[in-house]
Amino acid sequence: MKIILRVLITAFLVMIISYLMKGVIVDEFTTALTVAIVLGLLNVFVKPIIVLFTLPVTIFTLGLFYLVINASIILLCDHFVDGFEVNSFLTALLFSVILSLSQSIVYKLTDND
Repeated sequence: MKIILRVLITAFLVMIISYLMKGVIVDEFTTALTVAIVLGLLNVFVKPIIVLFTLPVTIFTLGLFYLVINASIILLCDHFVDGFEVNSFLTALLFSVILSLSQSIVYKLTDND
């Protein structure tokens, strides 16, 4: 039940952020729901492999390269989901930072454990 709530929260945040940012386009809520699911799957299966291969660069940049990895995951999601469009890498970078921060805040507020 907790994972369903997190997916719905992420989809809602994706809709809000796309409304506020010019470079991110989400057609409808079902597209945002698909984006939330695909982002979750990419973060579970693809991101650890990318992090492993780029570990030296991440260490050298004191963790800042992790922002590039997050933006790349957003662009990869853009490639897979129809109706979700991110215009540039910098837009994806800003989108990933805003999404991560807002998810942290909302998850902390809704966590009852």
